Amino acid sequence: MFTDEYFMKIALAEAEAAFVLGEIPVGALIVSGHKIIAKGRNSTEALVDVTAHAEMLAITAAAEAIGGKYLRNCTLYVTLEPCIMCAGALYWSQISKVVIGAADEKRGYRNAGVQLHPKTEVTSGIFEKECGEIVKEFFRLRRI
Repeated sequence: MFTDEYFMKIALAEAEAAFVLGEIPVGALIVSGHKIIAKGRNSTEALVDVTAHAEMLAITAAAEAIGGKYLRNCTLYVTLEPCIMCAGALYWSQISKVVIGAADEKRGYRNAGVQLHPKTEVTSGIFEKECGEIVKEFFRLRRI
């Protein structure tokens, strides 16, 4: 029941909520022991803060939830590949696993040559189509 797909659907719901609010539709959640300890969605417009990415908000909330800055034994589910800023924060958090929905060819950390912590496991492509389509639709509507 508690599969990567199960948790990615919840992250996708966060992205959909961001979409409705006029934010770039990225959703994230952090899980520890099959329990969601933090959620985040892009909130850069609402918070007037360029660092208010879904991952950053989830990392902060998760650290608060566990009472420490290291997210060992935690998994981040994120609908879009993290940018280099978020990858840096994930590196320093020492998160155990990152599960990515869709790749971000333009601003993703992998094409920028950035690495996550050596002990961080990465899985990609969970609901890749759905996670990628919501971002494409968001920008398509803005170009009309």
